[in-house]
Formats: sequence, C-alpha cells, structure tokens
Amino acid sequence: MYNAFFGLTANPFNLSPDPGFLFRSPQHEEALANLIYGIQSLKGFIVLSGEVGTGKTTMIECLRNYLAASQIEFAYLFNSRLTVDQFFEMIAYDLDLHCRRDSKTEVLFTLNHLLIQRSNAGSTTVLIVDEAQNLDWNVLEEIRMLGNLENRRGKLLQVVLAGQPELDRKLDAPDFRQLKQRVALRCSLHPFQEGDTADYIQSRLARAGMPQQNVFPEEVLSEIHYRSQGIPRIINAICDNLLLTCFAAETKVANLEFLDEVTTDLRLDWPGRRPFRSPVDFSDGTYRVEPHYSRGK
Repeated sequence: MYNAFFGLTANPFNLSPDPGFLFRSPQHEEALANLIYGIQSLKGFIVLSGEVGTGKTTMIECLRNYLAASQIEFAYLFNSRLTVDQFFEMIAYDLDLHCRRDSKTEVLFTLNHLLIQRSNAGSTTVLIVDEAQNLDWNVLEEIRMLGNLENRRGKLLQVVLAGQPELDRKLDAPDFRQLKQRVALRCSLHPFQEGDTADYIQSRLARAGMPQQNVFPEEVLSEIHYRSQGIPRIINAICDNLLLTCFAAETKVANLEFLDEVTTDLRLDWPGRRPFRSPVDFSDGTYRVEPHYSRGK
C-alpha cells in the first residue's frame, strides 16, 4: 500500500522469512557458516537455537537454498508435533522414498539404501527439523537412532534441529543426555544490539529500493530498538506499521507520536513501560504533560 509513496520496489518489513532480505549480522553469518560447515564435514547433529523472532527460520531458508544449489537432498519438517509414524511418513515423502511410507521398517531400509548411495557418490543427505522444541520424546529418540547410520567418512545423515531456548533446556535434561552427546555443533541467535537494529532497518530499506533511509530519525530508531528489545520480527512489525501510519498522515518522516500509536495498537510491552496515565499531572503542584511510557532507570 505504501510502497509507491516511499518509492519502494518491495515490502521491506514483510514478516515472512525471506533470504533475499537476510541481514548479515556477525551472529547470523556465524550461524549460517556453522550450519554449512557441519553438513559439509558430516558432523551429524547440529543445533540452532534462539528466542522467538530472532531469525531461525530465515537461517533455515538460507540453508535450504544452499542445499538446493549444491544438489544435496534434504527433508524439511516444519511441523514438529508428529507421532513416530507421521515422522517417518514425512521423511519418506520429502525424500521421495519408493517404499510403503506407512511402514517404518520399509522406510528405514529404503532410507539406509539412499544414504549409502549418496555417500558413495561423495554427497550426503540432510534432515532439517524446525520448532524442534516441540518434538515428542519418542520422535527425538528415533532421530537419535538415525545418527547410528555412518561409515568411515562420517555420519550418513546430517540432522539440523532448530528451536527455541526450550530445545536447549530439553537437551540438557538427563533423559536426553545420549542425544546431547551426539550434538557436534551448536549455534545461537540473540536479539540485536541497538547499532544492529539501526543497520538492520537500513539494510532492509536499501534492498527494497531506499539506499539512504530518511524515514526514521535517530531518536525513533533508538525507541524502536528499545520497545522491540532488538527482536527482528517485532522490529519488522513496528516498522511496517510506522510506514503505513506515515502514508496515512501523508508524511515521509516518522515521529515518536506515531511510534506511541503503533506500539499501543500492537499491544507491545517492554521493560519500564508504565500504564497509560492522564496527560495532565498536578501531583507536585506543577502542570506538565506526562508521556505514555518511560524507560526503567
């Protein structure tokens, strides 16, 4: 709606993961490099963890692009609330295994044959599981057992488990110690620092056709970071709504009043925020306007 108004060629703050808008912060570069290295080196089990909205799924999308370009076969499970039978059916479907997909035994025999073929051809096969913190114990145990498929070169199946911090805590539990010991690489994504938030916004606007962003003044950028707590998904939601608010107000510069409106509509919360108060305060005998929010000291 606002693209033409700002001279943009695409929506810069789409909430859907898009590798084309990947912001190559040091931590995201490191995470992607570790994922690729772990697969190339046949490490077996790789864990990618991070808080909600920090970019895990975007990392997975970038990894899938790399695997497709490298002609490495992979299965991608985006719904982790599966039974054991459904888990094997999904693997058989994604890897196009020619067998009875409702038979765990046949899937395992066919999968083993495929893995050996791929290994003999000098390649490997990858299993990617998103939202892995939701995996049932029985399914995690089946995944661990798939790690037994190996030869002298290394693991025949490379497993990438991506999930929220609950995944790390689950793997730390005594019941999961066998799987934890098999994890060769761990990558973690964290919320941005303030400078990263500004660079992230600039990067996305530049890729959408605005090389030098002048929509968000410095004080607005600082507040966007504070109220989003540096989480990319929330930054996107705030900035998208700010651009829409600017468009509606027929101005190309956002301000703190617009930001107040947007963060209220989104029902965001952040440390130090106060409930809404009367704009006039006579409590100390003086007249002044109170802000709708404040930062904790």
